[in-house]
Amino acid sequence: MKPTLLILAAGMASRYGSMKQTEGFGPYNETIMDYSIYDAIQAGFGKVVFIIREDFAENFKAIFEEKLKGKIEVEYVYQHLEAHVHPQYIPEGRTKPWGTGHAMLCAKDVIREPFAVINADDFYGTDGFMKASEFLQHQCNENTYAIIGYKLARTLSEHGTVSRGVCKTDESNNLVDIHERTKIYRNNQGKIVYEENDEKIEVPETSSVSMNFWCFHPSVFVLIEKLFSEFPKNNMDNLKAEFFIPLIGEHFIKTAGNNIQVIPTDAQWFGVTYKEDAPGVKQSIATLITAKAYPEKLF
Repeated sequence: MKPTLLILAAGMASRYGSMKQTEGFGPYNETIMDYSIYDAIQAGFGKVVFIIREDFAENFKAIFEEKLKGKIEVEYVYQHLEAHVHPQYIPEGRTKPWGTGHAMLCAKDVIREPFAVINADDFYGTDGFMKASEFLQHQCNENTYAIIGYKLARTLSEHGTVSRGVCKTDESNNLVDIHERTKIYRNNQGKIVYEENDEKIEVPETSSVSMNFWCFHPSVFVLIEKLFSEFPKNNMDNLKAEFFIPLIGEHFIKTAGNNIQVIPTDAQWFGVTYKEDAPGVKQSIATLITAKAYPEKLF
C-alpha cells in the first residue's frame, strides 16, 4: 500500500504577512508544496491530503487541481475552530483552530494507510521523502512511528530567530524527548544559541531537530481523539493554546513498547518564516534546478 502525504496548509502566516502557502517560488510559479509533492511522487507516495482553511479553498484548488490530475490522488480537508470540539468548550473570543495536532485529527476520515505529515512552507529535500517512504512502507506499524531529523545548522534563517524542536534520542536513535527551543540563531561568534530567561545557551551544530516531518500509522488517530477530547476543556482560559503534534508523540512514547525513530537526513532545509527569506528560497530552488535535482517545470 502506497503511503499518503498530509500537508498542513491552514496556517495564518502571521510572521510572514501573506499567504505564503500559495506563493510562487519556482520558475513557473511553483509553490514550495509543489516541490514536496514532486519529491513525494518520486518516492512512491500515492495520495496527498491538503489541510486548508475553507475560506481559501477555491483559490487553493485552482492552483493544484489541474496540475496534479493523473499524477497523484488528491483530497482536501478543512480545519476550522469547531471541528471535533463541543460548542461549550470554545471560549468567547477565540478565532484560530487548535494547532497542528488538531489539523491531523481533521484528516482522520480520509487516511487509512501509513502517512507522513509536513508543513506547507518548508522545503524538505528529496532525501527526506525517500527515507520517509521507505520507513512507511516497510517499518511503520502501530507501535513504531518516525521523525525525519534535520541537522540544526541546516535549518536556520538569516533574517531572524527560529523555533526548533531539538530531539533527544537513546542509543538506538529512538526519540526520548523533544525540547522546544525558541529564539534560535547564529550569534556574532558563529555559535548557534537559543535564548531562555535572559540566558543565551549554545546548541551543537549537528543537533537533530524536528521540522514537523512525521511518519505515522493510521492507528494514531485513536490516540489523537483521546488526547484532544480533553484539550479544549482544559484550556478554556488560554485563547492561544494549541494542540501540537509533539504532544501526541510525547504521549505515544510513554507507553511501553512504543517507539518513534529519529531518521537522520543531511538535506538542506529552507523555508519562508520571514518575508526576507523569499529571495533566498527562490535562489536555492534555481540552484537545485541548475544542478538537475529538479526539472525546470515540475508538472
